[in-house]
Amino acid sequence: MSSSATNREQPIFSTRAHVFQIDPVTKKNWIPASKHAATVSYFYDATRNVYRIISVGGTKAIINSTITPNMTFTKTSQKFGQWADSRANTVYGLGFASEQNLSQFAEKFQELREAARLARERSQDKTELTSPAFNLTSQQVVPSPIISANGPGDDKLFRSQSAEMELSTERERVKKMLSEGSVCEVQWEAEFFSLQDNNNKLVAALREANANVEKWKKQLAGYQEEAERLRQRVTELESQVTPNTTAEQQDELSERLHGLELLLKSKEEEILVLKGQRPDLVELESERDELLKRLEELEARNQELEKEVHKAEEQLKESQEERGRVREEINRAGDELDIKICQLNELRLGLSQLLESN
Repeated sequence: MSSSATNREQPIFSTRAHVFQIDPVTKKNWIPASKHAATVSYFYDATRNVYRIISVGGTKAIINSTITPNMTFTKTSQKFGQWADSRANTVYGLGFASEQNLSQFAEKFQELREAARLARERSQDKTELTSPAFNLTSQQVVPSPIISANGPGDDKLFRSQSAEMELSTERERVKKMLSEGSVCEVQWEAEFFSLQDNNNKLVAALREANANVEKWKKQLAGYQEEAERLRQRVTELESQVTPNTTAEQQDELSERLHGLELLLKSKEEEILVLKGQRPDLVELESERDELLKRLEELEARNQELEKEVHKAEEQLKESQEERGRVREEINRAGDELDIKICQLNELRLGLSQLLESN
């Protein structure tokens, strides 16, 4: 920014933010304009009666945007905002350190945009009031092609505005479709992860049950072997009882036999308890197969949603390209309008000079 511009422009508000510009190729990704946070300021140009946003990084201006009444500053997150500058043919983005800084910058943007609108209206009113030649000849010079407001350039502008409205409607429709697709995708993903978690829990429970079954099988086999051994021992003791055995020995053998029978009975009861505790492996496997089937269905549904999102992104890209072409037409129409305004000003000046000379 030159020294003359510095003298005639006065800073109104300053803050620090990370500056970004939209990628001119993809129109989607942000490109950092500076490595660190830079000072971003609002300036007022008293000579031209305009407001500008200026930020200097190193030796060059990374932002030089004139605020116009049709500009809009949009908050895209708690600490990030952006606005489009059709004259610079780019979109600026600012990342702030806090939500409060973003709100202050957005409020000042809205205030200065309104001030720019009022300044433009006052400038137009002042031009009409202070131009006596235009007032005197406004009824006489109506057929002038310069003053005509319905030329081919204006028709083109109206067509561009209509195309802009259609593009805006299409963009909203695509955004809504993308939003609905994203919500469905999130819901399906949540259910998918929930089923995955349940499936992992069932698999872990099945493995634990299998391990317990193996353990119970080993215990059951050990108890059966011990029971068989006790039966053999009872048989041996019974075979040892002969007519020559004394009453004392018979009593001792009877007690031992009774104790072995009680032990055998207790072991058989433990075997029955273990059999009752054995889980239903067939039911667990059936439930696991059902969950795997649902998981496959969800994966297929997820792939369909991804295809729909990809299709929507392609449609959005086509809409953005169409919007770019419409913007180019609007810019060309604006340039033609500026030329007509310059010619009109020259005509007013000539008429004023002619009136003064007469």
